[in-house]
Amino acid sequence: MGGRVMVFAPAPVLTVTVEKVAGRDELHVHAGGQGVWQARMAASLGCRVELCAGIAGEIGDVLEGLLCRADPAITLHAVRCAAGSGWYVHDRRGGERAEIAADSGEPPTRHDIDELYNTALIEGMRADVSILSGPADHSLIDPDVYRRLAADLGSNGGKVVADLSGDLLEAVLDGGVAVVKVSHEELIADGLADGDDEASLVRAARRMRERGAGAVLVSRAGDPALAMLDERVVSVRPPKLEVVDHRGAGDSMSAGVAAVLAAGGGLAAAIRTGAAAGALNVTRHGLGTGHGDAVRELAGRTRIETLTWSRK
Repeated sequence: MGGRVMVFAPAPVLTVTVEKVAGRDELHVHAGGQGVWQARMAASLGCRVELCAGIAGEIGDVLEGLLCRADPAITLHAVRCAAGSGWYVHDRRGGERAEIAADSGEPPTRHDIDELYNTALIEGMRADVSILSGPADHSLIDPDVYRRLAADLGSNGGKVVADLSGDLLEAVLDGGVAVVKVSHEELIADGLADGDDEASLVRAARRMRERGAGAVLVSRAGDPALAMLDERVVSVRPPKLEVVDHRGAGDSMSAGVAAVLAAGGGLAAAIRTGAAAGALNVTRHGLGTGHGDAVRELAGRTRIETLTWSRK
């Protein structure tokens, strides 16, 4: 697919998961967090990925080693922070994830933020598309960092895809972005949508466009996603697949959108590929994983249908 993608991942986490396979316990240790999973999927789709991340402490040492070996298509631009990196331990031996322990990490200092910002800004200017991802704990990063980064990249010709919610979403809308991806649960929780019905979600998408989003993609769990492209509203229906683990599907969706845009593709093709990447991700235990050829096969089977809707 080609193209260069910058992923802003200010606070990746170390993930430790215990699973039972063929009657034996297995331990899986990975670098994780929204931006890491997005980087992984974008690389699977053929992009060169510039991953701008803050890491710190002993956990950061482990994260750096894992990220440097993750994929030859992913280049880590690590900013060493004074505070500690986050982590979690999950037990999935019973089939469902059960959290044993977790820590979201500590907020970066002002100097750390300056370094993270400058690193992401420069790599974003060099990239075809930038993805702005959030930390698991939104309180770790001042929303204004996201507003400024979206505005600075956009005003210098960059395309920004934002997969955010809450105060961080509000901030990038003020800064202006090419594409916003958000789940319907997040829209409702943030008070941006009155309910999960189609009309309420379309009204929320329209308001986000009016505030600065070029296009809006709303994921809806097992239901078809909704997208607003200019004034056209479409439903996006990938093939139905059985769910192994729903976590990470939205991140794969955002990465699929960014990968197509980075390669020079249009919005409709980007939305189709994003939906396919999200659909494939739910069939796997690994978050943000899946082969590019499988995503492309599902993208060819994904239907986009124009909807009629009311402005009221």
